Amino acid sequence: MKLKVKNVSEISGVVKAPPSKSYTHRAVILASLSEGTSILKDPLAAEDTLTSLKTCEKFGAKIEKLANQWIVEGTAGNLILKSDETIDLENSGTTLRIMTSIAALAKNNNKNNFNKNHKNPDKIIFTGDDSLQTRPMGPLLNSLKDLGVEIKSINNNEKAPIQITPGFKGGTTEIIGNISSQYISSLLISGPLTKLGIEVKIKGELSSKPYIDMTRDIMKKFGVISTHESFTKHKECKNETSKCITHTFKVEPQKYLATDYTIEGDYSSASYLLGAVAIYGGEITVKNLFKDSKQGDKLIISVLKDMGAKIIVEHDSVTLKSDGNLKGININLQESPDLLPTIAVLAALADGETHIYGVEHGRFKETDRIATCFEELAKLGVNIQENPDGLKINGGVTSGTVSSHKDHRLAMALSLIGLKHDIVVEDGEVFDISFPNFMEAMAEIGINYGLYD
Repeated sequence: MKLKVKNVSEISGVVKAPPSKSYTHRAVILASLSEGTSILKDPLAAEDTLTSLKTCEKFGAKIEKLANQWIVEGTAGNLILKSDETIDLENSGTTLRIMTSIAALAKNNNKNNFNKNHKNPDKIIFTGDDSLQTRPMGPLLNSLKDLGVEIKSINNNEKAPIQITPGFKGGTTEIIGNISSQYISSLLISGPLTKLGIEVKIKGELSSKPYIDMTRDIMKKFGVISTHESFTKHKECKNETSKCITHTFKVEPQKYLATDYTIEGDYSSASYLLGAVAIYGGEITVKNLFKDSKQGDKLIISVLKDMGAKIIVEHDSVTLKSDGNLKGININLQESPDLLPTIAVLAALADGETHIYGVEHGRFKETDRIATCFEELAKLGVNIQENPDGLKINGGVTSGTVSSHKDHRLAMALSLIGLKHDIVVEDGEVFDISFPNFMEAMAEIGINYGLYD
């Protein structure tokens, strides 16, 4: 369907940020691995997070979905595959990556823990839609193989479908850190339930570290302690840039314990609300955004401030005021790759040049977001240059039709151009993947959208 801004009244208001997708994924997975019953308050019920929920149920967790909370009876780490079919993870890369290591913890049929009717009683297969089957999995597969797990890409291309033979004792592994932090989160989350625990050494540069901090933070809330050590590789690395630092993460064998946990607001999704007001002008307060959040996409506050908006940050809210006039900036998105589409659109509507860099790993998301941002903004007459690690953009946009490439973040970001130009976003309905009430939240501050066939 086509997404389009229908009309805009004076933009102002107070709106609650949607719950964090990243924290919801992790919370339902950890609750499902825990001893006892957890209550997850204010979870995000979106396509991706519901995929994680359904996958946890297939491994034995019992989950009751209520209006504003999920009640999760955990497995205490005793994973029993209940389905006799290949597990379809649809479009959720987070589910695929985190659950791949967890699936290796399941006990095999020889110990009578698998459903005896399962077609391949000692195998688990994860697959997904066409987009999910493009997501790289090689580094995680190689690390799990190093740890003694029998695992393979069925098509021999290091991507889904993935076949896993349960049996994971833990140990020490090395993994590259510049493609996806989800590989590392996957290993850390599964680590405490192994016999040996796990030590993960990062090879090369570490990108998106805030997502690993987020993982370790929520693991601690569920009773599991992890450690992180870093040191500079060479004496000449005086500035201690990310390229000069090595990282080791470690988790000893432990148990996850049930807890009641409230999901905080999502800075990634809030970037569209804040960005809309920065573009059009007005004032907005977004609640449920915490000042001490470990989310890397909290960077959007600094970005919007540098581009000319006025920002007030409280303990649990952000207020933005803007006259609609933005200026170009230089911004390193190594730690916040999901902000790339939003900032690219802001740059296209700003005065002067914006240089976005450090986000090579943005090429391994739902789409190659560097390439798709370049392609769609170029359609609108934007003076834009694609670089290996980002984009250079000079403000200036015309009306037109663009494609989301079925990427939820691209759909929402591109739609913001409709605040100042006549824009139609094809396949715009994919915002449901991470922000189901996107249109309703925008309407609360005076922006009315429509979906059309």
